[in-house]
Amino acid sequence: MILPLIAPVALMAAQVETPLPVEAAGSQPVLVVPPSSQAVVVPADAASSPVMTGAKDEIGADEVKVEKDPLEGFNRAMFGVHQTVDKAILRPVAMGYKKVVPKPIRSGARNAISNLSEPFIFVNFLLQGKPGKAVETFARFIVNSTLGIAGLFDIAKRKDFNLPHRANGFGTTLAIYGVKAGPYLFLPLIGPTTLRDVLGKPADDGLLPLAVGRPFSTWEYQLSTGLVGGLDMRAEADPELRALFGDAVDPYATLRSVYLQNRAAEIEEIRGRHARKKAGDLPELSEPLTDPVPSDAPELQDPMADPAVN
Repeated sequence: MILPLIAPVALMAAQVETPLPVEAAGSQPVLVVPPSSQAVVVPADAASSPVMTGAKDEIGADEVKVEKDPLEGFNRAMFGVHQTVDKAILRPVAMGYKKVVPKPIRSGARNAISNLSEPFIFVNFLLQGKPGKAVETFARFIVNSTLGIAGLFDIAKRKDFNLPHRANGFGTTLAIYGVKAGPYLFLPLIGPTTLRDVLGKPADDGLLPLAVGRPFSTWEYQLSTGLVGGLDMRAEADPELRALFGDAVDPYATLRSVYLQNRAAEIEEIRGRHARKKAGDLPELSEPLTDPVPSDAPELQDPMADPAVN
């Protein structure tokens, strides 16, 4: 199912091997990635973070090697095609959709489409050997499908249930089992991806059509959900995209670097390495923010201490 990715494509356009030049009025650009992955907030200096050093103890070094772009000529050509289509068609239509369709209706459609992704997320958590997360995902699907009226309302994320959406997919499952990312790809109407994720996407898209059949197997369903989901995502991400592209020296390179960092962070989070792994995260409080004081260093006197007390 390609059409659901219309928005994520148009939404991710920028990246460089040097620190990102984006400095958007104190805001942090948000890249929206294909539905099978999780949107990750990446600060403007993400490309200069430790993730990009290639250190083996940081986020999957193999996932973020920017030199792994053997198809760069093809990718840049496809990126140019996509940018042209986005400027001429996708963005104008998406912004028109946002202006014409009331926000509650757009939000309900977004929630319903997201709710339909929970079954394949559930299956992938099982395949990854994470039954706890699988049970939470299943519970989230049941709550939103019933109390949330077929997923129109995201009831499960409220404090009473505390069941947030967790993006997952078969591409991530392949990564968990050691399948390398392969070459970076940029495909029109699909966007930034890797060979592994391209091969894994049909497994996610085909789950409901194969397991349930109609209406999920009909082209009408796939077309409508693809268009609605894509236009909504493109419209919602427009401010961040404009900020991200505004000062980018090389939009293609910027997108590639940030996308690979995002993707690596998603995979590491599924593996369970939550803290410090996503680009821009702060260190855990359990770890010193500076080098520890040597054990033989003299004790520092508190200048505010009352000498009479000592």
